[in-house]
Amino acid sequence: MIPDYGNYKKLADSLKSASALLNLERKSQLHQDIITICNHLVNPSFRVAVFGPFNHGKSTLLNAMLGNRTLPIDLIPTTGASITVKYGSDVRTRIMLVDGTEIYRSGTEILQQFAILDGNRQMRKDVASVEVFCPHPFLETGVEFLDLPGTNDRDEQDNLVREQLLSADLVIQLLDARQLMTLGERENLRDWLLDRGIKTVIFVANFINLLEPDEQKQVQNRLLFVAESFRAELPPGFSNLYRVDALPALRARLKGDVAAANSSGLAAFETALQNIVGILQPNRGSVRLPRVEAIASQVQHSLKAKIDPIVIELKSFDNKQNSKIEIKQKAANLIYKGFTTSVGELRDWLALPKLLTKYQADAAVALAENNFKVWQTNTLKKDLNQLQLAAVKWLYQAYEFFQEERPQDLLIPFPSEPQVILPPKPSSTDDLSEPGSIAVGGGIGWLLGGPVGAAVVGSISYLLNKNIQKQDEQLAKESYHQDVAKLCITAIEDYLSNFSKQGLSILNEYEQKSDKVICFEVSQEPIEFTNKRENLQQLQNGFNQLLRELEKVKILSNHQFYKEIPKYSNTKIKYSPQPKRVQISPEKDPDVKRQQENTAKNIGTRVESVSTSAPKASPSPRPEEVEAKFRDWELNEEIARMKAEMPSPGFKTAKQQHTTQSNQAPNQPKTQTEKDKITRAYSILGLPANASLAEVKQAYRTLVKKWHPDLFVNQPQLQKQAQEKMHLVNEAYTILSEK
Repeated sequence: MIPDYGNYKKLADSLKSASALLNLERKSQLHQDIITICNHLVNPSFRVAVFGPFNHGKSTLLNAMLGNRTLPIDLIPTTGASITVKYGSDVRTRIMLVDGTEIYRSGTEILQQFAILDGNRQMRKDVASVEVFCPHPFLETGVEFLDLPGTNDRDEQDNLVREQLLSADLVIQLLDARQLMTLGERENLRDWLLDRGIKTVIFVANFINLLEPDEQKQVQNRLLFVAESFRAELPPGFSNLYRVDALPALRARLKGDVAAANSSGLAAFETALQNIVGILQPNRGSVRLPRVEAIASQVQHSLKAKIDPIVIELKSFDNKQNSKIEIKQKAANLIYKGFTTSVGELRDWLALPKLLTKYQADAAVALAENNFKVWQTNTLKKDLNQLQLAAVKWLYQAYEFFQEERPQDLLIPFPSEPQVILPPKPSSTDDLSEPGSIAVGGGIGWLLGGPVGAAVVGSISYLLNKNIQKQDEQLAKESYHQDVAKLCITAIEDYLSNFSKQGLSILNEYEQKSDKVICFEVSQEPIEFTNKRENLQQLQNGFNQLLRELEKVKILSNHQFYKEIPKYSNTKIKYSPQPKRVQISPEKDPDVKRQQENTAKNIGTRVESVSTSAPKASPSPRPEEVEAKFRDWELNEEIARMKAEMPSPGFKTAKQQHTTQSNQAPNQPKTQTEKDKITRAYSILGLPANASLAEVKQAYRTLVKKWHPDLFVNQPQLQKQAQEKMHLVNEAYTILSEK
């Protein structure tokens, strides 16, 4: 199966992008591993690395396989760089220096200058890569050999070897039969190979020819144990253990001695190696992906370690912000509802039919008695002021809470005092005996005086009650005092009509202006949190992209995708309650509920909680935060109370009612059980019996600030005790506030 290099390239790019978000040090092991595996992932060649401690004969084995002394050989550790052997039409060497300089030479003598350890056994620091080209048929199939420096000599060499092993599709681990599997080799086997997903490993034992026959048999048994204990992932039917006497094999090849080469074990090993490579090479993705999985897992864990704390911090911030917004929304809706209720009552009161029904008779009488000014001040103005104040107080409540535009007072003026021109008096006053000429008061009367004035007042009542104005004109001649009464009634009707029209017009304008008062502005979040959101978005996008590319190449992961974070609108937006939110209950009307939800979304301030698998944070609030929360709660209670006590014309104002209720003795309980509950409630709140409602509320406030469970978030035992205490306090407050 041909590897899908398109997906591999995308996976490599995603791995590099994700690691860039970690800001890794360039010299860190993880950063080096990522660069190595990403470059190797898209490398079309099949790389075979020879790996082992120094002086184990790695270069000798490779020279024997290549058939010449291509690589440096000495009795001391000589390979000072990672040497890649590739196919070429002739033997030549290419050296790339760190500064970008390229050195190209025929043969391999140049290796003595750039690819061996110096006199102090140090690697050259100016060499970036070393490549040797060789005309070998095995290399022509797309195979590369990698001759690595010996391990267990210097840390610098070990780091290079560890890094380069990730770029090998097949590892040949050379063992010294004279000192089989030292502790260092075992550690490297686990740390450098197994733990990093490198399991295509072949063990080759060297120097067995230097042992006595009896020792060779013992070593062979130990070698079998080592090979069987390592679960190599090689094609079925192939062993992962071979014997090659490297130096005799090289000598045999140089002499062309086929029999000696076979007896050294080289021929059998080469045959097995070519067959294994022939099977693995077409599907080298299955060899490389386990190494990617090991590194990608480290990157994912590192990304989560950066993502989750930011998620917790932003979620805590958003919860606090949303809590503040919800409180303000609740207050705005309650205030708006109270305001519209008050305005509705005032509008209803200003309706002309209502005004005529309630005030026309008394106003006409006052006009007839020359008392209209007094009646207007003591009756009409008093009722108007009460209704105006009931509406205005909600706007001042909103201004105090939201500090938006200061409200104006609602002032509905009265029309000019009605004027009546009297008709000429008749010569006779016999009409005083007519029905309806009933004197209803002993006042002096209005301009007429005496019994005639009293008769006018009586006729006003009679005419309005009997509705004589709408009867057929049965009387050819009406009495004088009825004429005057009708003039008074008509004047008052005109007066109230003008008052109604002007009042309703002013009220409509006033109601429209209330939108600028009953609203609040959602402020922009601090730039610090805006930057955190952007950083979090980048981290989560990188994490998700890497996870998607891993899934494409069938690499399973225990991690879950982070949900996309909704874009945060960090603009100043004002919230104003919508009419339908307060007129219809959302539980009864699903359309209104949807409208409320859409309104909350359109505000752009209620930040969606960041979705993550991170644990929820429960920071312990400070006492001042609990105090602020209690004040908010207390304000909402006050708004709800004022709404419930909204006055109707003719009743006491909310303030008067509250004062009266506070001063009155509470209703006495009817049963002994109720008496005991009340006594116990006073005791829980630490109050004497029959304490006032104001004292009950103050005691409750004090206890809430002392025993609020949020104060003991990080102290489970005390929090449980606080919860029990608050249960009793809440129960006591409910009993005393409702009795």
